[in-house]
Amino acid sequence: MISNALAAALAKRNIHYGWVVAFTTFLVMLATAGAMGSAGVLIQPLEKEFGWTTEQISSAFAVRLVIFGLLGPFAAAFMNHFGLRKVVAAALALIASGIVGSLFMRELWQLLLLWGIVIGVGTGMTALVLGATVASRWFDKRRGLVVGMMTASNATGQLIFLPLLAALSESIGWRAALTLVVVILSTAFVLAGLFLRDHPADVGLPVYGQNKITPVQPHSRKLIELLTLPLITLREAAKTQVFWVLFATFFVCGFSTNGLIQQHWISICGDVGITPTGAAGYLALIGAFDFVGTIASGWLSDRYDNRYLLLIYYGFRGLSLLFLPFSGFSLLTLTGFAVFYGLDWVATVPPTVKLTAQRFGPEKAGMVFGWVFAGHQLGAGSAAFLAGAVRTGTDSYMPAIFLAGFFCLLAAALVLTIAKKPAAGRVVPQAA
Repeated sequence: MISNALAAALAKRNIHYGWVVAFTTFLVMLATAGAMGSAGVLIQPLEKEFGWTTEQISSAFAVRLVIFGLLGPFAAAFMNHFGLRKVVAAALALIASGIVGSLFMRELWQLLLLWGIVIGVGTGMTALVLGATVASRWFDKRRGLVVGMMTASNATGQLIFLPLLAALSESIGWRAALTLVVVILSTAFVLAGLFLRDHPADVGLPVYGQNKITPVQPHSRKLIELLTLPLITLREAAKTQVFWVLFATFFVCGFSTNGLIQQHWISICGDVGITPTGAAGYLALIGAFDFVGTIASGWLSDRYDNRYLLLIYYGFRGLSLLFLPFSGFSLLTLTGFAVFYGLDWVATVPPTVKLTAQRFGPEKAGMVFGWVFAGHQLGAGSAAFLAGAVRTGTDSYMPAIFLAGFFCLLAAALVLTIAKKPAAGRVVPQAA
């Protein structure tokens, strides 16, 4: 098998195969995130070709975002039961099939089925939990760095492909743009099949940073038991005030990023005369600075009070959104907005993860964060639908932008209600 041969060859050069797995996962998440972001170039072409309203199109995208988030807590269960590589391969095939099917759609219900459900399920199986699973299985040392890179890949990938996709959609057609996405997903599928392995022991290696090979333990639990564990964790976490604060603030995070700007930015700019290619260029700039901001936020979250970091992040994001309608949408002001807003795009993730681990313990942190992330995607889905409905009803996105900015300021204030130290007895117990 090519992965065994490559692992042995790299080991002779003192290079751990975990970095190959990490880089392959990075590319997979980049590809699936690009598929998620490609929805942003579809709104205007679908309106022109089929006569669907912004509200109708946004409804399908909202369903996708909600399913994407709700599957997060269960994705780890699928990976534990079926294996990492099989789940990733199935997810990539599902996303690609949904996009291929959409090339031939003619009815609105087909958009809802393909982009709302099929692609929603596929992307939900490769959400942030994929990067967390790879980092925890393959790395003892450098685990934080790997998680930061995966988070940046997931967020940035949704933005960096947009200029090319927008240019293709504008010059050739939206079907050509989606065909490129299918090619990228197919490439990721091949790479995952060749290089992804479930555990370091599969290639005869210890976890990176350890000296002994850890044998793979067979899973004694049935799939139904693994699927009920997230629900048990949710029941326990929901009894705490800090869970609802993190859930609510992450709802605002999704509302003010993925749901509003990512989904509707090209249409927002189109309302003021900016071409799709030009608008996508600003999104790419946001994505570039998001990469820097996410890595910097991870560094800061290890050194400063995470509550105050979230206060700053949400506060400045709210101010930037409230500024946007008054910016005049000039080259200078939109460039400044892209830089400022981009640094803050997913900077909220590392502090939120740290607070989750501090309050709920390392054993349950991942699963609890999965539910907090579900709140993020519920917010994204709400914004995707609401902004589309507002645009259809008022012929303007500005009320939705103002609302997102106001929500961010509320979230900034809400994080201060989290106690500085965890209260005794508030850690979620190990579920039976």
